[in-house]
Amino acid sequence: MFATLSLRLRIFLFFALLALAGGALAAGAMALGWARAEEALPASPFVTAFLVFAFLNTGLVLGIWLLFDENIAKPIDRLSANLRLGAHSGVQTDLDVHGARYLGDLAPAAQALSRTASASVTDMATRIARETERLRVESERLTAVLTEAPVATILLNSKLEIVLYDTQAADVMSSIAHPRLRAPIGDYFDTEVLNKALTRLGEASVEVPVTLRDSSGSQRFDARLKALSNDGYMIFIDSKPAQTRRLAPRPLVFDFDLMNRAEIKDIRDTPLRDLCFVAFDTETTGLSVEKDAIVQIGAVRVLNGRIVDGEVFDSYVNPGRPIPPASTRIHRVTDDHVIGAADITAAGRALHHFARDSVLVAHNAPFDIGLLQKHEKDMGVDWSHPVLDTVLLSAVVFGTTDDHSLDTLCARLSVDLPPDTRHTALGDARATAEALVVLLPILEGKGLRTFGQVVEETQRHGRLLEDLNG
Repeated sequence: MFATLSLRLRIFLFFALLALAGGALAAGAMALGWARAEEALPASPFVTAFLVFAFLNTGLVLGIWLLFDENIAKPIDRLSANLRLGAHSGVQTDLDVHGARYLGDLAPAAQALSRTASASVTDMATRIARETERLRVESERLTAVLTEAPVATILLNSKLEIVLYDTQAADVMSSIAHPRLRAPIGDYFDTEVLNKALTRLGEASVEVPVTLRDSSGSQRFDARLKALSNDGYMIFIDSKPAQTRRLAPRPLVFDFDLMNRAEIKDIRDTPLRDLCFVAFDTETTGLSVEKDAIVQIGAVRVLNGRIVDGEVFDSYVNPGRPIPPASTRIHRVTDDHVIGAADITAAGRALHHFARDSVLVAHNAPFDIGLLQKHEKDMGVDWSHPVLDTVLLSAVVFGTTDDHSLDTLCARLSVDLPPDTRHTALGDARATAEALVVLLPILEGKGLRTFGQVVEETQRHGRLLEDLNG
């Protein structure tokens, strides 16, 4: 049981045991002396002496514990957190050798090891950067070619979940809802029509024509359905005149790991890497969940430990009231920005669709999610998603007593947080997502590999912030 406790708590319990043991020994010695006295002696002097000793002994042990905690336990925690940061996320930081000066040669030895590893990581990062640049250029060429083709392309896995879509497909899906990987194709098109087409499919070389329609039936799309040899499907949607306008190039969005995605049965037993995360942030008229309203929402999706480029949610929200100047000075959202914007009901529904079947991630989640939950009835949706809070994740990795503000966390994780995007909904959501991507391998390195294990650990820090997973 004690092995699951933090180092600092175990050390505190050790010193508390010393204080109790000292008091017990003093009580025993005084009781023995009083009992062996030749003449009956009053007990009150012995009791007084014991109380004075117990008070002074407790104060002495407490003082020694404070010194030990500040100069031994805390530096060990910081040292281990920084070593894990470099080992599991490739983020190299200078170790605080001065703060760990009472640990003997441990800190200088750890720093030497960290610098040696950093040199190897830097060399590997250089090679990866060259290869990444080559792949980026090839991806841009492929994107340009697909952008010119008058056909929208969607790749589905055997579960009819989206694995790839191009620019034209993103344009088609955007007319229905925000496009997103791993989404069931039924979130965009009527599955009844699609299932009938699937039953007509024979060999992989056969294409079946199909007229797709959205769930409301207001839009129809001429398409072709083709089976793949690896238990997947391709949908080709012919562009209509309204869709042949010049489209802005955007990334070809795909994740081929989704072709063989394992079925998620119980989210608590699901590995972190198999989950989809939506990191989001809100800007508001003030700091009260009960009294204030949302004026801007931003969100970013994370799949397989990577941010999905091209899948973002960014929307102004009309709060139905003037925005206080004090709030505008922080997030720079004015009344002019929200005129004509969607109200919280429409914006909330759109965000709910964007975050469907995902784990919500926020920095200080009780505030942002509380603002959404108070409008559940109007939205007609249920904000009961599983949640990870980067404040609590920071406490798990770096300890409860450290600073866990978004600025400090990003600086600690070497996550870029540009001043011009700070306190914008999308900018803070992006920073939260990047922090999550760095934190995930560190959590796995600590043995927290499933969602349930992470939640169990974050709930230990409930005095810092409420965990919303119940």
